[in-house]
Amino acid sequence: MIINFLFASIKAGTPLLFGTTGEIVTEKSGNLNLGVEGMMFMGAFMSFYTAYHTGNLWMALFAAFAIGIFAALIYAFLTVTLMANQNVCGLTLTIFGTGFAKFFGEAMINDAGGSPKLSDTLMAAFSEKKIPLLGDIPVLGKLFFSHNPLVYLAIIIAIICTIYMIKTRAGLNMRAVGENPAAADAAGINVTLVKYFHILLGGGICALGGAYLSLINGGGIWNNSSVVNGQGWISVALVIFASWNPAKAIFGSLIFGAFSVLQFYVPKNIIVIPNAFYVMLPFLITTLVLIVTSMRKSKEGSQPAGCGNNYFREER
Repeated sequence: MIINFLFASIKAGTPLLFGTTGEIVTEKSGNLNLGVEGMMFMGAFMSFYTAYHTGNLWMALFAAFAIGIFAALIYAFLTVTLMANQNVCGLTLTIFGTGFAKFFGEAMINDAGGSPKLSDTLMAAFSEKKIPLLGDIPVLGKLFFSHNPLVYLAIIIAIICTIYMIKTRAGLNMRAVGENPAAADAAGINVTLVKYFHILLGGGICALGGAYLSLINGGGIWNNSSVVNGQGWISVALVIFASWNPAKAIFGSLIFGAFSVLQFYVPKNIIVIPNAFYVMLPFLITTLVLIVTSMRKSKEGSQPAGCGNNYFREER
């Protein structure tokens, strides 16, 4: 039961890992994007729509990534070019993305004459598969080498983003812009270009989390009402929990994923707790994380100093 619980926790935490990694990339460049929920909703719809009409897994993922870039482009134009308030634009993007997905999702349902369902062949491409030899290792094979392709994709992206931020010159420029855009500008870094690139990249990664929710968690059937269901907001809190480090987000998403599936593994004959409590639990933990981290005084692993503040070159 413990092995199955950990296996389910990894699966449940994967969309959170996508959303958290994407938001970390955005915030490290100095922009706080609260539109993660909306971008994940848009990615969920576009990936399902593409998969439904093409039957191709990778085209569905590309479509999700592309719509995430489009959504992030709207946010970047408003906040970087027009210097609008980042919090307001992020919240507006969440409302827009949710409405976008539900509007076109309803149209897709009407065209299909009911809830559209992906083909069995396509669903087989999303199913868990053992990696040869590694998947046969006792315990570890089940936990780490028997997942669907998107689980590995999320982990790979998080690791690559960590290496990129710490070990590359472009990552150093990104962190410099996030901490002090005026100093970065004075050093010859194109602040606008760096912000645009990483906001768009972060939006695309976030949308992949929505793709996971609609293609994997949805069981191949489009649900117009509860596709993302607050996962974007948990991802925003998980950024703080992970101290703006994608590698730490891997473990953070596992913990939050465990809370999401806990209700299915607690013995009902020993502990009788209403199911509503388990549904509430991830959001309760999110709230506690925000409270505790807001009290933290250490600058190590803290939010980039320039995050949330628009940069106007003439004010240097």
